[in-house]
Amino acid sequence: MKIERVSAWRLDLPLHKPYWLSGGRLRFERLDSTLVRIDTDADVSGWGEGCPWGVTYLPAFGKGIRAGLAELAPLLLGKDPRQADVINRVMDLALPGHPYVKSALDIACWDIAAQAAGLPLCEALGAREPEPVPIASSVSTGTPDEMLAEVQRFRDLGYRVHSAKVGADVKLDIARINHLAANELDGEIIFYDVNRAWLPREAITVMNSVDGLGSWFEQPCETLDEIAQVRRQTSYPIGVDEGLHTMQDLLRIQRDGIAELVNIKLNRVGGLTKARRMRDFCLETGITMLIMDTGGSVIADTAVAHFAQTIPAPSCLGVWSCQDMVACDPAPGAGARNVDGCLSAPVQPGLGVAPELDRLGKPALVYE
Repeated sequence: MKIERVSAWRLDLPLHKPYWLSGGRLRFERLDSTLVRIDTDADVSGWGEGCPWGVTYLPAFGKGIRAGLAELAPLLLGKDPRQADVINRVMDLALPGHPYVKSALDIACWDIAAQAAGLPLCEALGAREPEPVPIASSVSTGTPDEMLAEVQRFRDLGYRVHSAKVGADVKLDIARINHLAANELDGEIIFYDVNRAWLPREAITVMNSVDGLGSWFEQPCETLDEIAQVRRQTSYPIGVDEGLHTMQDLLRIQRDGIAELVNIKLNRVGGLTKARRMRDFCLETGITMLIMDTGGSVIADTAVAHFAQTIPAPSCLGVWSCQDMVACDPAPGAGARNVDGCLSAPVQPGLGVAPELDRLGKPALVYE
């Protein structure tokens, strides 16, 4: 089997309403997504999606994906998409770094490989855990009452895990956290995602000023060095999100005891091939995982659902699904969808979802 064509479509994804994170310093209204299809000479096609969360969240942006595809796609023509390690070595040699460019290509290759094997993608990746995976909501920064109202909106959709965005100022963050914690329901998890907004002094102050939380703080500071400083002076579990890009980052997190949880975002780490290596290391060393993508449609959400269902429940606390936040759906009714606050991977071979081509229009890029 050989790759004979790589096509890409730009997909504009407006959000239902403006979204604030990192203590309100970052504001987003729409996402620039790229859908990739790889066609083979065996009449099997695979899909992937790359969607950075705007241009200010990470060193990644939508136009950068399409520029990177111009470098990588021609080099994949004639390669066997079932050989994921070979595909990744070709991409890493041709374009060092830039994992967010490579993710959609890698996922599309896995879609093809799983279809060729007659297996759902999660089973081709190694397992299908029997239980659906809880979806973590994403609660925009606001006043304590505004944030609780947003939690309630997600509760009404079945969500039982909530990622509350904090990080504006110390006193207000303490008030937000105490208010949400006081209104947490039995069987519910609310964790507090700072998205790098605190200085170590602020993180230590807030984390030592709130009591009785049964959850954790995610990415309290910008760098792993700063988080390590906070880790030494606080007792709540810490999760690393934006600080995890490569396997070397994960090795340091474990070696230095920086965090008890990590957020593996497929687009940020370069796709399923590299995420799988991180998954196995976390399982070996007892690091708890959340599985997400940086943004996107149901195509990205479905890849996340497949990968998350390869992880036993005690080690995977949840996923994030962007589909309830965006006002555009390229595959209505298909793929992994919110059912009572959870996602389940499709049972069809491969990814189990493809966009409707008439909703995409003309490809932005075609290489053959």
